[in-house]
Amino acid sequence: MTATSPRLKHEVKDLALAPLGRQRIEWAGREMPVLRQIRDRFAQEKPFAGVRISACCHVTTETAHLAIALKAGGADAVLIASNPLSTQDDVAACLVADYDIPVFAIKGEDNDTYHRHVQIALDHRPNIIIDDGSDVVATLIQQRPHQIADLIGTTEETTTGIVRLRAMFRDGVLTFPAMNVNDADTKHFFDNRYGTGQSTLDGIIRATNILLAGKNIVVVGYGWCGKGTALRARGLGANVIVTEIDPIRAIEAVMDGFRVLPMAEAASAGDLFITVTGNKHVIRGEHFDVMKDGAIVCNSGHFDLEIDLKTLAEKTTEVKNVRPFTQEYRLHSGKSIVVLGEGRLINLAAAEGHPSAVMDMSFANQALAAEYLVTNKGKLQAGLHSIPTEVDQNIALLKLQAMGIEIDTLTADQDEYINSWTSGT
Repeated sequence: MTATSPRLKHEVKDLALAPLGRQRIEWAGREMPVLRQIRDRFAQEKPFAGVRISACCHVTTETAHLAIALKAGGADAVLIASNPLSTQDDVAACLVADYDIPVFAIKGEDNDTYHRHVQIALDHRPNIIIDDGSDVVATLIQQRPHQIADLIGTTEETTTGIVRLRAMFRDGVLTFPAMNVNDADTKHFFDNRYGTGQSTLDGIIRATNILLAGKNIVVVGYGWCGKGTALRARGLGANVIVTEIDPIRAIEAVMDGFRVLPMAEAASAGDLFITVTGNKHVIRGEHFDVMKDGAIVCNSGHFDLEIDLKTLAEKTTEVKNVRPFTQEYRLHSGKSIVVLGEGRLINLAAAEGHPSAVMDMSFANQALAAEYLVTNKGKLQAGLHSIPTEVDQNIALLKLQAMGIEIDTLTADQDEYINSWTSGT
């Protein structure tokens, strides 16, 4: 763990963008007081001294603050993009030029470049992997199993990544600790719901400039991201339809006041479709066949597989760029389907991702999860581990304090009552 890796070269669009990136990073920091406090403590205590960290994240202003905090804590850190369209080039430039953090991320990079960057992250021989979708971990296990011996553990903050890690553990290949950041209350209750809800619609509006009021918007999936998206769409006057495979979530959507339909029926009713499932091909060929002329489809899940773009292309005579991040597919039937952001995360492709205020808590969890792995090196079993409740609670308290909000505490009598079985009624 104490070995140091050679300084890696960066790969960003243009270092001349650094001054703009610095301005934007500083602006985001105004609403990230929790991570700022953690960074200040890290700078004093240096919990990551001698630790190599490879982070695969959306390279945004908020992620910049996580990277800066890790370096302040003594980490030898490398950052790559977790999605080809999610990088903010000015931010990547600033991290290289002003903070000497190796960054390998260019907005619009092709898949080959993305996978090459994953290899660069592993060339760093990380002790800790901070992942966003588990691509780096999956590549490590499949292609570089000899490097697992270097690993203290990994942290993961996406639903998609957690699903993949559970599958790895089930198949017996997750042989090291993995921190389940995604399921921390201070992450998914806020990041997934309020962050995804607002940033998804922000991306759609920036890409299209359409009026959402009065539109039939189909939200595909009613997990925390789907709940937030449906709530914000309704708030802008849309008629929201939800599709689900989980009966409990479907009931919840109904009782939240949304119309629930199978996709086979929703496909012909929708004006705009938003996928937030983390699964593959939830909008497929048979759905394109019955969609309205001019229907818009986009994704705010994780990978670009939620919409079956290959099948859509096979049904198409022409693909035309009509606006930035907006492509019109002209079908053999004569009608058109509009795809936003190439089927990738629309909130990051066409907008700036989640607001800083929610990412403050998410990245606080990432930073503290990495510290937890180091502190407990050799003590944690292989498999998924939850963020400790006391860490989750402390992040929430720090956030409340930064917001100037006070809450009650239990009296001694109340504490005794709720911890006793003899008091009764």
